[in-house]
Amino acid sequence: KQFQRWFDEALAANLKLPEAMTLATATKDGKPSARMVLLKHVDEQGFVFYTNYNSRKAKELAGNPVGALMFYWAELDRQVRIEGTVSKVSAEESGAYFQTRPRDTQLGALASSQSEVVSNRAELDRRFAELEQQYKGHPIPQPAHWGGYRLKPNSIEFWQHGGARMHDRILYDLQEDRSWSMKRLAP
Repeated sequence: KQFQRWFDEALAANLKLPEAMTLATATKDGKPSARMVLLKHVDEQGFVFYTNYNSRKAKELAGNPVGALMFYWAELDRQVRIEGTVSKVSAEESGAYFQTRPRDTQLGALASSQSEVVSNRAELDRRFAELEQQYKGHPIPQPAHWGGYRLKPNSIEFWQHGGARMHDRILYDLQEDRSWSMKRLAP
């Protein structure tokens, strides 16, 4: 509920890409990496984003299904850090979302072998143009290698900037009985 309140306030503030979040993953041996992804849905089950299942992030999640998210809304002096387990959403959920995407992003999902080496930009543009012609006037099928993930949180920290570096930090930790404990952390 607290996240939804802050997210709604970020949306109402007309921030550029309030749904942008850093996703951190790590390999089985602990080598970390982070990148920006877009939050597409949030509810009591977790935070959902979509990607290519052959991407680097997907390979890391297959070997080590935990991740961390971070939202930073500089204009509001707020950040939210979220840690938890990550799993794929259902094929039905991925398919339903894919159909709502703009046509060019559907084509992009087909055209790009995300995280693979390409010889040049022209190669990507050529593949996109070919698919655009192939599916002209037809629905674009969801690629088998594309879908969603849900990060199910086990901790969420809300940070609000405070003067003299006396920030407010509130940590929610998921308990074994599925309730949340709340603690204030020193800045």
